Amino acid sequence: MKFLLENEQATVDFGAKLAEFIPEKGIVFLHGPLGAGKTTLVRGLLQSSGHKGSTKSPTYTLVEPYQINGKKFYHFDLYRLSDGEELEYMGFRDYLDENCLCLIEWPEKGGVFLPKADLEIYLSYQGEQRSIKLTANNPQWQELVDRL
Repeated sequence: MKFLLENEQATVDFGAKLAEFIPEKGIVFLHGPLGAGKTTLVRGLLQSSGHKGSTKSPTYTLVEPYQINGKKFYHFDLYRLSDGEELEYMGFRDYLDENCLCLIEWPEKGGVFLPKADLEIYLSYQGEQRSIKLTANNPQWQELVDRL
């Protein structure tokens, strides 16, 4: 399913809409070039879930944890990884064992060390706007996409 987002606020709003339907546990990949709106989308999702603070890209920390209303979220940014094997050193599998939602920017940097995503979000430039495409990789998440 594909959508066109007019501006930054529309991207935040789309993230908020996702939060209405998204399961508490799963893996979401966010694909797209620099500045396409990956972190902005995550900000909308987290704020709509009840997060009150700022949402920054974890480019330097690689992961930002959030505990919101009894739910766990982990926001990863793998842009700085030089090899997917680095995920093993940072204990990535431990995050997956928890009942949480993992939001992963730049998943291609994780290579074979990442499991398959439940949902893949592709953001791209379309002039001054952004195009967003959602691909679900299992039936439960396909229901989410269909509701949007």
